Amino acid sequence: MVGNFVLNQSKTAKNNDEFYTTYETIEKELVHYKKQIKEKVILCNCDDPFESNFSKYFIKNFNLLNLKRLICTSYKSSKVISTKSDLSDIEGNTLSNEFGYVLDINKIPSYITPQSNDVQVMDFLKKHGKIKKLKGDGDFRSKECIDYLKKADIIITNPPFSLFRELMALILKYNKFFLLIGNSNAITYKEIFPLIQNDKVWIGYNYGDMEFRVPDNSVPRSTRYWIDETGQKWRSLGNAMWLTNIDIVRRHQFLNLTKYYNNDKYPKYDNYDAIEVSRVADIPLDYNGIMAVPITFLNKYNPEQFEIVGEANHGSDNSFDIFKPVLNGKLVYKRILIKWRRLNDKI
Repeated sequence: MVGNFVLNQSKTAKNNDEFYTTYETIEKELVHYKKQIKEKVILCNCDDPFESNFSKYFIKNFNLLNLKRLICTSYKSSKVISTKSDLSDIEGNTLSNEFGYVLDINKIPSYITPQSNDVQVMDFLKKHGKIKKLKGDGDFRSKECIDYLKKADIIITNPPFSLFRELMALILKYNKFFLLIGNSNAITYKEIFPLIQNDKVWIGYNYGDMEFRVPDNSVPRSTRYWIDETGQKWRSLGNAMWLTNIDIVRRHQFLNLTKYYNNDKYPKYDNYDAIEVSRVADIPLDYNGIMAVPITFLNKYNPEQFEIVGEANHGSDNSFDIFKPVLNGKLVYKRILIKWRRLNDKI
């Protein structure tokens, strides 16, 4: 299966894109979605039942959220079972990294709470967890895993960044709600940007700096890379994001602005009738034309306040990529193109 080969590549490539999300990162975002998640079937389809902090979070919060069901599927190369393991599936067979596994559970004992530690969760999974060997390797694109996706209400995970588009395609195909971690570069993908522009998906609450555990075979870097006292390797990204189609309060909040337009402060691009706005806080209250703003604008975007016209990136990526952003003869970083929806109401 070609898909399995690509997934395997993503986990072993020199520039590894396998980033393990911390419990704190998950908790910081998920605290805003408790009402939306309540009584739902949650699928974490890139998550080892024993290893993933997504699995741990939903096990600990299962009763608090009154979840209907939790499903976690793992790819076969789990780091937990890459060495001799004392873990076993529901048939009593020792776990092997030759297979993918699934945790499929609809009840958690009351002694497991958000205050439970990881040891308690692991003990529960060892004694009572319904972990079953998959027929295949756990690739989220396999028929076996897609069948689980069909049963879910919400998909919540951190996919390999190289496969972000493929997971999104599956989620959209089956019309599922989702909350995914990705690299903000995905915003300008031809498959993603039209969804943002047409108000089908949006940025979650946390955007920017995030810390991730990375595998032992990760190549050291000169920046945003360190090894902690336990020998665990870490990387941080300054452009990580949560992307979702679950309605949130933040996207209905109006951006308070105080600046006004003048020719000197807001130069026009060499090759398009749009002004450069280098900071979101500098969006002018009284400009009626197209404004080119940083991608970070999307973290504050309210579709009732602004219209997204397109993007300025290469000028040729797709029909939404309107022009290459050249200012005073110099190419600037990609921009989001916006207009006020009701300008006169804001002046």
